[in-house]
Amino acid sequence: MHFDDWLEVLTDLRKKREPCVLLTLLDEKGSVPRSGGTKMVVTRDGCFLTIGGGNLEHQCVQIAREMLTNRETRPRCEPFQLGARAGQCCGGMTTVLFEPLLRPQPEVIVFGAGHVGQALVSLLATLPLCITWVDEREGQFSHIPAGVATRQMEEPVDEVTQSAAGSYYVVMTHSHPRDLELTEAILKRGDAKYVGLIGSQTKRQRFDYRLAGKGLSEAQLAQLRCPVGLPDVKGKLPAEIAVAIAGEIIAVYQGDA
Repeated sequence: MHFDDWLEVLTDLRKKREPCVLLTLLDEKGSVPRSGGTKMVVTRDGCFLTIGGGNLEHQCVQIAREMLTNRETRPRCEPFQLGARAGQCCGGMTTVLFEPLLRPQPEVIVFGAGHVGQALVSLLATLPLCITWVDEREGQFSHIPAGVATRQMEEPVDEVTQSAAGSYYVVMTHSHPRDLELTEAILKRGDAKYVGLIGSQTKRQRFDYRLAGKGLSEAQLAQLRCPVGLPDVKGKLPAEIAVAIAGEIIAVYQGDA
């Protein structure tokens, strides 16, 4: 490994717009697996380079991923005794600097890869967002924009279960029962930043009735945006609907900036 490999990793992650944490060994006392200045990069799903492996690295990766999950933006230092806390026999001490890099981006999960879903994801991919695109059908992802993660899942509701707090959800599958199942799961989580459901006012009334019957409160139902999208952006073409939804999502995340 070259000393500047971490720069190449960060450059690649920046192109993908993927948040990460840069780990740096600050100092060393006694016997340690790596010298001060050694770096490692951790993302939600991957690790790059190493600060020495073993239990020390395992614990550091856990801390970094907790920071990503909690959307922490401030650096922090953690001391490690390499004989007790880290479960290693080196016997030395080290301090690790954790630096969150690349501003955490809103996580948007789009359910449905039909014509409107394709138009919406193509548009959202041009924005500073972390996008996951979900559909249960095979062969639906004909064009996948750069930086978009796809999930072909028999049970799309599993993506709701494993998604991060504060996510943005857009439900537009090919099936009304599937839309209902996903909407129920999202609203019951209670931590979504945005919940959009494609459909008419009649569909909204029908879903409100059924979801209320499943125990959802008026406050929970009020979180649902259906019909979805900015009301002033009208039209039934996929691109027109996509622009209306994207505009609404932009308004929400800019309001939190």
